[in-house]
Amino acid sequence: MPVFESYAVTYCGLWLIVATMLLQSLVGAVVKARQPGAIPGRIDPSLSHGSFVFRAHRTFHNSIENVPMMVGTVVLALLVQTGPQWTAIWVWVFAVARIIHMGLFYALSTEKNPSPRSHFYLIGVIANIALLVLIAAKLM
Repeated sequence: MPVFESYAVTYCGLWLIVATMLLQSLVGAVVKARQPGAIPGRIDPSLSHGSFVFRAHRTFHNSIENVPMMVGTVVLALLVQTGPQWTAIWVWVFAVARIIHMGLFYALSTEKNPSPRSHFYLIGVIANIALLVLIAAKLM
């Protein structure tokens, strides 16, 4: 079976991760631009979790902080051809965890730490680590 077909489910999960980030970028930009006196590239420093503008901005920036590591890990997994089934599972675990994290960040106005969204952040980290372990096992 050609490599592309073997990893088709992984590619779909990777697409979902990128599409989720694009959605977060658009939501963040639109809600911020609708604020009176909005300045491109700046968010009011007085905003906190009570503001949807803040939460939308932080959701996107949290993805900017986390998604590139996972995308790099996925690229390595594809290059060394880790098992397609486990690669797809961990990519989808990450994708779904990031979507739930986003939904919770949008919905919950809390400064509690850990917040419910923290659990889904951690699930994403675990998925990334698990995929790195698969890569390491393949390289040994």
